[in-house]
Formats: sequence, C-alpha cells, structure tokens
Amino acid sequence: MSLIEKTIELNVPVRTAYNQWTQFEEFPMFMEGVKHVKQLDAKRLYWKANIAGKDEEWQAEITEQIPDQCIAWSSRGGALNAGVVTFQPLSDAKSRMMLHLKYDPKGFVEQVGDATGLVTHRVEGDLKRFKDYIESRGRETGAWRGQV
Repeated sequence: MSLIEKTIELNVPVRTAYNQWTQFEEFPMFMEGVKHVKQLDAKRLYWKANIAGKDEEWQAEITEQIPDQCIAWSSRGGALNAGVVTFQPLSDAKSRMMLHLKYDPKGFVEQVGDATGLVTHRVEGDLKRFKDYIESRGRETGAWRGQV
C-alpha cells in the first residue's frame, strides 16, 4: 500500500469546510478522474472513476465520522483505498484540512504513476480545487452532521 499525506489551509471556517466535504456526490466537481459518487446510505458510497485510463467502480464504507473533526473510510472491493480527512480550526474564519490516503496501485501503469508522483500531484490538485470551490462560494452547498 502507498501512502499520501497532504495538508491545505482554507479561508473558510472549519464547519463550512467539513459540511462541504460531506457532500460526497459533488466530489466530481473538483476531483480529477472521479466520474460519479452516489451516497447509498449514511455509511456507504458508490464510486466510479477513471484510474490510469481505466474505468473503475467500487464501494467505500465510512468507518468514522465526527462533525467538524474527521471522516475516515475504507473501500469495499474495486480500487483498494482507505484514509481519513481531518479538520482543524485555525481561527473563526480559517481552517486546516489534512488528508491521509492509503491506496494499492494495481498493474504496471498504476505502479509507474505511483512511483513518478502522478497520484500525489493529482491529490494535491484535488485539494486545491476543493479550496477554490469552497472559498469561491463562501458557504457550503449542504451538510450532514451525523456521527458514525
């Protein structure tokens, strides 16, 4: 398994950042390669994405979710991945988001992409696009405040 750890500071309150991140079905708007995310219930998500030129589908299960603090997940079949995103207030108007992602690159193309840092750059781009997305709006498009 490979590991990516990235941090980004956001010019929105932690509650706003967290609330927007819970809107999983909007991930294709800022995540490169993600074609579709459907929330099946409070704990399960269906994903469809293009990974290394190949369409992949899988389910992910949210294993922990604490409002304004963290969301952890693990894939169930398909593209193997797991991780946690944590949220930290920096002030009333700023927050920090930290992503820890473990994934298993399959096949030669994915392994080369991993070795050359392509996946890390994609994740960095996704976080920057999330930052632009939430900061340009100034508020979340929705929220789920439940706990898992």
